[in-house]
Amino acid sequence: MQDYQMGTLETKFAEIIWDKEPITSTELSKVAEKEIGWKKSTTYTVLRRLCEKGIFVNKDSIVTSLLSKDEFYSAQSESFVNQTFKGSLPAFIAAFSSRKKLSENDVNEIQKMIDEYRQGGGNNE
Repeated sequence: MQDYQMGTLETKFAEIIWDKEPITSTELSKVAEKEIGWKKSTTYTVLRRLCEKGIFVNKDSIVTSLLSKDEFYSAQSESFVNQTFKGSLPAFIAAFSSRKKLSENDVNEIQKMIDEYRQGGGNNE
């Protein structure tokens, strides 16, 4: 599994890209300065790192994503469950629900996902 780990400011920066893409790298540096307080050099350094991780691409000074926001957060969630609960989704749900009561709606949504998975909607990678 690819490591897409990002710190808080990198995530905020990525959110800017996802919200505004496609965006020129020049415009991106202006937005990052305004919203995060970064200098142009910081913006380009972080952008280069995120491109090296395979999340974004900067081609001909146009920045776009290789990984959508949803794909990124799905990968983050999967990585968390793998690292913290040895890949066990039931262990994660048990830990989560021991501290936060699941609402009737939560239970119904989880059941719906299970039912769809059993009916062939899940992927078996």
